[in-house]
Amino acid sequence: MIYKRSSALFAQAEQVIPGGVNSPVRAFKAVGGTPIFVKEAKGAYLYDEDGNQLIDYINSWGPMILGHAYEPVVNAVIEKTKKGTSFGMPTEIETQIAELAVSMVPNIDKIRFVNSGTEACMSAVRLARGYTGKDKIIKFAGCYHGHSDSFLIQAGSGAVTFGSPNSPGVTKGTAKDTLLARYNDLENVASLIEANQGEIACIIIEPVAGNMGCIPPVADFLQGLRDLCSKHNILLIFDEVMTGFRLAKGGVQELFGINADIVCFGKVIGGGLPVGAFAARAEIMNHLAPLGPVYQAGTLSGNPLAMAAGLAMLTALNNDNAIFTRLAEKTEYLHKGLANVLNRHNITHTINRIGSMISVHFDDSEVIDFETAAKGNNETFKRFFHGMLNEGIYIAPSAFETWFITDALTYDDLNKTIAACDSVFKA
Repeated sequence: MIYKRSSALFAQAEQVIPGGVNSPVRAFKAVGGTPIFVKEAKGAYLYDEDGNQLIDYINSWGPMILGHAYEPVVNAVIEKTKKGTSFGMPTEIETQIAELAVSMVPNIDKIRFVNSGTEACMSAVRLARGYTGKDKIIKFAGCYHGHSDSFLIQAGSGAVTFGSPNSPGVTKGTAKDTLLARYNDLENVASLIEANQGEIACIIIEPVAGNMGCIPPVADFLQGLRDLCSKHNILLIFDEVMTGFRLAKGGVQELFGINADIVCFGKVIGGGLPVGAFAARAEIMNHLAPLGPVYQAGTLSGNPLAMAAGLAMLTALNNDNAIFTRLAEKTEYLHKGLANVLNRHNITHTINRIGSMISVHFDDSEVIDFETAAKGNNETFKRFFHGMLNEGIYIAPSAFETWFITDALTYDDLNKTIAACDSVFKA
């Protein structure tokens, strides 16, 4: 495929935007080459500035669960736009989406909307500290909770891709309050708690990791965390920015039957617009201003356009009882097809999958944490990425990202993707 215009646009962008991108993971630093500039998208497909059509497996990093330009969402935003784009005052639609979200997700009474997943996670940790009166938090190596200072301690995704898991600009004082644990290692978490008795406010985790590739929790890991938190008066925060309203209507809490104390949302809950949220039981949420002493605010929080998009998306998901089954079936079909091709070509690999999240790791070890995810052969991934791109398949330009399956994908699209993989390794 030819990407002449994309290359020219990237060169132009580099003059006025750091690295030519507004989020580092969009760059092609890990795989080489220059980013693809998108002109438009519809359903399962991207259309770039050079006129190429690509089958999309990032789907705006998760939100487009029903496909790009999903008509009910688009129409809702258009109609709301006609009435004004922002007021800085309460609107009825904020309550409507809050009521729907609370009805869909277990174990939450109240929810507050913000503008991004980063804001949601940052605010959730502040709330946990304010509620418990303790300062330290536990996070997991390879989990990414946004770019707030507390979280850039061996983060996943873009931070790992660019080789700087501990970002300059994060103070030593901030870093000392963030304790780093190994994902899927309950004994390691228990030892951290034991060494910091009475000091830990919360444990924050991607209950299904998506920022070191897709890594589901091993058996009893999440329940073990729940038990440790209950025993030591620590709040358990599920960062469901990726998994919320994607793996089930009620997210991972519903899927595994485990209650978190605070849940963070983003991506799907905004229908493709910039939205984040955090939610909990009333006794915790009532510590937020204006009811309580923990301050959090945002001029554009609850923006009517974002709320309209999110309400249309959640309504569609809530009314479709088969959506998550369809998504899981398509993901399983893709998994089996890719595995057959890779085995036939003797390509060392491991594929992780849960629901509509899937990732290919080019190593034969079981991938259960950051350390095992990092073992993947990046040269093979580069070949895979560019080969798939040349075949009209767009996956994340980083080995440390999950793929997201959309309901707009047809089985013909999946077959084309499997055939593309065959072509890549046949060459």
